[in-house]
Amino acid sequence: MVDDIVSPEDVLPDGVDGTVLNGVQVRKGSVAAFVANAKNLQRLAPGTEEHGRVSDQLRALAPAVAAVGLFDVFEARSPELRKIIAAG
Repeated sequence: MVDDIVSPEDVLPDGVDGTVLNGVQVRKGSVAAFVANAKNLQRLAPGTEEHGRVSDQLRALAPAVAAVGLFDVFEARSPELRKIIAAG
């Protein structure tokens, strides 16, 4: 039997939009937004305004996603995304 099972409600109960993890404010949806923007980054041409905005958003989200522990269990495939994560 596993005693360390965590459900979504254990992390954020209904009606709560965020929490502080490892000293970082993490909003509900941070991981989903990071993943969506990482996918968007792959289809955008470097140097374009949109690419820059998506890169900026990824940099802003990276600390929250790191606080959740995502990068402890998953590695980014994209070298560009790995650079963004490393800079955060």
